[in-house]
Amino acid sequence: MADTLVIVESPAKAKTIGKYLGSKYIVKASMGHVRDLPKSQMGVDVTQQFQPKYITIRGKGDVLKSLKDAAKKVKKVYLAADPDREGEAIAWHLAQYLGLDLNQPLRVVFNEITKDAIKEAFKQPRHINMDLVNAQQARRILDRLVGYNISPILWKKVRKGLSAGRVQSVTVKMIIDREREIQQFIPEEYWTISSMLLSNGKRFEAKFFGYGEEKAELKSEADVKQVLEKVGEHPFVVQKVTKRERKRNPAPPFITSSLQQEAARKLNFRTSKTMRIAQELYEGIDLGNKEGTVGLITYMRTDSTRISVTAQNEAKEYILEHYGSDYVLSEPRTQAKNENAQDAHEAIRPTSVLRSPDQMKDVLSRDQLRLYRLIWERFLASQMASAVLDTMSVDIDANGVAFRATGSKVKFPGFMKVYIEGSDDNNEEESFLPPIEEGETLGVETIEPAQHFTQPPPRYSEARLIKTLEEKGIGRPSTYAPTLETVQKRGYVALEEKRFIPTELGEIVIGLIEEFFPEILDVEFTAHMESDLDGVEEGVADWIKVLDQFYGGFAKRVAVAEEQMEEVELKDEESDEFCELCGSVMVYKLGRFGKFLACSGFPDCRNTKPIVKEIGVKCPSCETGSIIERKSKKSRIFYGCNRYPECDFVSWDKPIARPCPKCNSLLVEKKKKKQGVSIACTKCDYQEEADS
Repeated sequence: MADTLVIVESPAKAKTIGKYLGSKYIVKASMGHVRDLPKSQMGVDVTQQFQPKYITIRGKGDVLKSLKDAAKKVKKVYLAADPDREGEAIAWHLAQYLGLDLNQPLRVVFNEITKDAIKEAFKQPRHINMDLVNAQQARRILDRLVGYNISPILWKKVRKGLSAGRVQSVTVKMIIDREREIQQFIPEEYWTISSMLLSNGKRFEAKFFGYGEEKAELKSEADVKQVLEKVGEHPFVVQKVTKRERKRNPAPPFITSSLQQEAARKLNFRTSKTMRIAQELYEGIDLGNKEGTVGLITYMRTDSTRISVTAQNEAKEYILEHYGSDYVLSEPRTQAKNENAQDAHEAIRPTSVLRSPDQMKDVLSRDQLRLYRLIWERFLASQMASAVLDTMSVDIDANGVAFRATGSKVKFPGFMKVYIEGSDDNNEEESFLPPIEEGETLGVETIEPAQHFTQPPPRYSEARLIKTLEEKGIGRPSTYAPTLETVQKRGYVALEEKRFIPTELGEIVIGLIEEFFPEILDVEFTAHMESDLDGVEEGVADWIKVLDQFYGGFAKRVAVAEEQMEEVELKDEESDEFCELCGSVMVYKLGRFGKFLACSGFPDCRNTKPIVKEIGVKCPSCETGSIIERKSKKSRIFYGCNRYPECDFVSWDKPIARPCPKCNSLLVEKKKKKQGVSIACTKCDYQEEADS
């Protein structure tokens, strides 16, 4: 007979934990938060020390009744929500609703959902941590004060349905600022000179360095001519060869933000998808063997790179067995701690390194396996010996003109045997140089100057934006995914070719916020507020004082904005197309999935249609239609005939407007991460490199 009730957030988590605890425990799910501030009103009494008014979330009545009935039938209730601020708040709300004694140790927390971790956690329950609860309350109330004061003003002055928030507004401002940097950027000309040289018949590349030991820049074609004239027919003589050994350390195990960034780079996952799949891996997967359902990774909302001694030892044994003693660390590697990190949990790692990705192939979906492999490899590599590289630098002289060649090769792969961190920058790997001796006269194959222009900073990708938010101390691990989702839903920014661009609406809204609420967009102010919330969590700051310090000046700004902010008329951009139903001009609108065309006669005419992007290729299937760019439900670009559904031709690869020279079939562009773009035939084995 069960005498203990355990409440977690999700059914998947309940199923996994229930298996470990046995028949004396009933494990039920609250389905997330059960109480929150009301949507229809502010729900915060600013005159009574920011007293919140919590109500039952719509649709949770039956869940709460079920939990209350179950609580009456047992002797003990444990609250086992996730080990973070949100989880602590859920536990506190449940305790309040169920009338539990807060002086009793009701709270059970664990960083991983495995048999040993669960049983150990239930041996040492603790009291609900009110510092964590108050930190969550302070953030929720702070966001409510900002949103429910500024948003109604935006509804009146701009458009209904808009919103403002601390983190989301700063995020949009960063995207706008980057766009302005790009628009205002003035390219500067510069040149490079590359020489292809020969040593004992082996080719290698050297680049212009300067004159003698002084580095020089080539800013014009005249500078290049001066170099080439000085070099003339003079021999290229090796002046100095420098060889050294360099160690390369692995990246630390994942934290939330680095997982989101690397999944975007290597797996092409959106942030929300990464967190959804990580949640599934954390809560439990049915392995179908003696283990049954088990959590495969540790808790995925963390900003700590710390690893438990148990996990380190298990990894050490695995590395010794599978890679040998040379790959084992002589002592555990210490990771530098981010000054903004709360360090409440371990890093994201597999709950057991013995469950290799290859062993999980039959029980995980394709995307689950790809993310699990990323987490597993990153963790294992972080516990392996450093790689050792042999590097070589060669200084070459041609009549006082200095050229330099550099290269490296792996002497000992170390962690690189398992995993190498991705990068947002496409840096070319150095190649190793042939044996070269000082005093050697080199053969000269080519000397090629090339003109370049400096490039503006790139638009933010999801990975780069998250990295920047983290570096600036804006938001916390749990806020990145919902923030990026919100700014897109509101129509403040759009994704084009996986890069964020601001919309006109976004620029208008941020312009108004910047004018009347400058502190909301101040990066330092926002980061300082996050530090204050951390202080509440750590018990060194009072949450009411934190809110009071903010609200005094903010309330005055709200009053000024209500009085002085002028109404903004947003005009729809007209297209050159006309509505086929009523003849009115079609205008561009922005929806959840990007721009589309809508009839300007709305609401009398509700005709809408997608924006068609021609690529200038005839349909190879029906030979009468044209190929257009389309988007799938998951926003993935594909190509199809404009006569669909009469013609059902589709292709994930972009067709090009010339036939295969070998068999006269359709040619398409094939994109590969490392090799770039190539052109291939859809029928035969013909391939060629695309023009760069």
